[in-house]
Amino acid sequence: MTDTISKTRYVIAVPDLAASAKFYHDALGFEIHEIGDAGWRFFLKDHCCIMAGECPDAIPPAQLGDHSYFAYMVIDGIDAYHKKVVAAGAEIVKPLRDEPWEMREFGVRTQDGHRIMFGSPT
Repeated sequence: MTDTISKTRYVIAVPDLAASAKFYHDALGFEIHEIGDAGWRFFLKDHCCIMAGECPDAIPPAQLGDHSYFAYMVIDGIDAYHKKVVAAGAEIVKPLRDEPWEMREFGVRTQDGHRIMFGSPT
């Protein structure tokens, strides 16, 4: 037995599951999967799975401040992906740039206020 993490998944609360699913599909290119529970959807892209649960009475993610960042996703072809995300109208919270820690990255805010950083090694 080893201590190897074989996969990661993110679990987020969203105030409007249908609106969140539309954003992840249209702006970020995720597939949306129904799982047999009306309060949950899985947003899938390559090796990433975001498990989104509808929580209309929870603190809105936009009000969480720095805690609204929930993921750093390493992606190939970051320049082309950035171009697609911008063209889809997603809110960019950090412009695409090379960082001293040898990553080229940009950040987005989802329509419900969560923030995600995308990065690629330089």
